[in-house]
Amino acid sequence: MAIKYSNYMKKVNNIYLGIYEKALPDCFNWEERLGLAKKAGFSFMEISIDESDQRLERLKWDIAKQERLKKAVAETGMPLLTMCLSANRRFPIGSSYPDIQRRGMEILEDAIWFAFSIGIRIIQIAGYDVLMGDEESTEESRERFGLNLVKNVVLASKLGVTLAIENVDVEFGSSIEKLLYYVNRINSPWLQLYPDIGNLAAMNQDVLKQLKLGQSHIVAVHVKDTKEGVVRRVPYGEGIVDFVPAFECLKKIGFDGPLLLEMWASDGGDNFKTIKKANEWISKIAKKVWT
Repeated sequence: MAIKYSNYMKKVNNIYLGIYEKALPDCFNWEERLGLAKKAGFSFMEISIDESDQRLERLKWDIAKQERLKKAVAETGMPLLTMCLSANRRFPIGSSYPDIQRRGMEILEDAIWFAFSIGIRIIQIAGYDVLMGDEESTEESRERFGLNLVKNVVLASKLGVTLAIENVDVEFGSSIEKLLYYVNRINSPWLQLYPDIGNLAAMNQDVLKQLKLGQSHIVAVHVKDTKEGVVRRVPYGEGIVDFVPAFECLKKIGFDGPLLLEMWASDGGDNFKTIKKANEWISKIAKKVWT
């Protein structure tokens, strides 16, 4: 008797919801941060390797520091499933400046090794080819981005780490369609897409059309609300993102991967209460769609 795999998938389907590290302030250590995320109802956390020297230093951690992080993950039962590697916004791998390009490549290589060591499955690569505000995106910079990406995909494939490009707030990487060019060109299972539906809306993209174009290549999704030209710190439900049709589209194209709430802590107020409320708000919508 043939097994009905589609029916089986319906039975095991669950919402796997994560939270961005920066949703909680830096005053917390890893045990506290992971514990609070779990208490708020999340299933995983996304670690940030951003442009700051403080977070870039993590990529050079010795074994002892890495082991302390892995111990925190083990003791809290809260995995670090994904990495938001936004550092290449400061050090883009398509830059015409040799020193910046070289540093960007070093960061990406270090990030792959770090993910391999910690157990992180997916590295989100921000879709910037040149230094914002200093360089113009050109045919040459776009070609450099692709060629340098190939080199890192080779390393990632050997270590079993998935690289996934995120659409961002500049024309070069403003849509899934543009970034899909590199995924198709490189044609490796270790290079995929990590769409940000908030960024798509903020850049006046047709969100549903773009998600459909990424079918079978989307490994995770950034979930945030935005306004036109405003891509950060917009409370859920106060922006222009229409989450119900976006989630319905993801379901229709067969996406069952992790959803990540991209949020930033505020100096005032109760950040734990804020992320818990966001979890409940998004989960309510997602569960209606995926059940």
